Amino acid sequence: MVEKTGGHEAVVLRFPFPEVPAYGEIMEIRDGILMTRIPLPYRLDHVNIYFIRDTNGWAVVDTGIRTDEAISVWEQLFAGPLKGMTISKVIVTHLHPDHIGLAGWLCERCDAPLLTSYSSFMGSLYISLGGRESLTRHNFDFYRCHGMTDEIAGVVAIQGNEYLRRVAELPPTFQRLLQSDLLEIGTRTFRIYTGDGHAPEQVMLYCEEEKLLFAADQVLEQISPNVSVFPGEPNGDPLGHYLRSLRLMQSHMPEDVLVLPGHRRPFIGLRERCAELEAHHEERCDLIRDTCRTTPQSAAALVPVLFTRKLDAHQMSFAFTETLAHINRLVRRGEVEQLVDAEGLITYRTVTA
Repeated sequence: MVEKTGGHEAVVLRFPFPEVPAYGEIMEIRDGILMTRIPLPYRLDHVNIYFIRDTNGWAVVDTGIRTDEAISVWEQLFAGPLKGMTISKVIVTHLHPDHIGLAGWLCERCDAPLLTSYSSFMGSLYISLGGRESLTRHNFDFYRCHGMTDEIAGVVAIQGNEYLRRVAELPPTFQRLLQSDLLEIGTRTFRIYTGDGHAPEQVMLYCEEEKLLFAADQVLEQISPNVSVFPGEPNGDPLGHYLRSLRLMQSHMPEDVLVLPGHRRPFIGLRERCAELEAHHEERCDLIRDTCRTTPQSAAALVPVLFTRKLDAHQMSFAFTETLAHINRLVRRGEVEQLVDAEGLITYRTVTA
C-alpha cells in the first residue's frame, strides 16, 4: 500500500510498536524477544539492540559503539532491567562500529562467544589499521583524484573516518555465520541471510515459523542505509550488490514479516520498503546521468547534486563514497563512462546513443 507525498509514492508501513525504549530501558517485542537502544554521538543518535532467549541465558544482537556514554548505558541496563541476566552469545550483524564497537568489551564482560560473518570479523581487524600513514595517504589520494580539494580531502581522510576506530579489541576467535546456515537460539530456529552493499556479508536472522526478521541495517524505515565504495576497492559495485540483496529479500520473505531493524522502529511492510529503496537509488542514478550529460563531472562535484545540505567531515566521507557507488553502478551498466586527464583527475560523462 502506498500514498502520494509531494508527487512521489511513499510506502505506508505498519508500526506495531510506535514507541521505542528510552536509553537504559527494555521493551518486549514478543515472548523471549527484547529490545533496547544504545546512544550514538551522531545525527543518527542510536542503535537498536535485541535479546533472544537462549537455553542458557540470552543471545544479544549487536552491541553499540565504544564510547563512555554507550558503556554507561550498558552498565545501567546490567544494574537494572538486565540484572542477573546471563548473556550466552554475542551476535554481530556487521562491521560498522555502531554495531561491533562494544562486541569485544561485551564478550569479555559476559564471558560469551562472538558470532558473526567472516567479512565482519576480518574487515573490522583491517579497519583497525586505519591509523597507518600509508593507508591515510592512500585515502587522501583516492579523494583527490575524484575532485576533492587538498583541504577537504585531508580533513575527510583523517577525521571523516575517526568513528572507525571506536571499536574495542575483538576476541581472538569467533563462530562464523554463513548464508543459509541454521542457528538455534533457545526454542527458535533462525536461517542466516547475508546482504551486501551497506556492509560486506551483513548478517540477518530470519525465523520463518514466527515471521521475524532481524534485518540489521539492510532495510530501515524512512532512511536509506549508506551504500559506499570502499577506497580499497575503488571500482567496486556496492549499489549493485545492495539492489540484488533487496530483490532476494522481496522474493524470499512474506508480506507480513516483522522487521526488526538496526535503527528506528520495527515495522511490517518489507516488500514495499525494498521496492521503495530500489526506486530511491534509481532516482539518484537518474540525477547523476542527467548532470553528466552535457559536461563531464568529478565525483566530488556530484556530491551536492545528491546531498544538498551542509556536511561535516563525518557526513562528507559517507556522502562522497555513496555518490561514487551510484557512479560505479552507472559505469557497470554502460550508461556513464570514466575519463582520466593528464593530471590523473577522474571525471564521468553520460554515454549517449
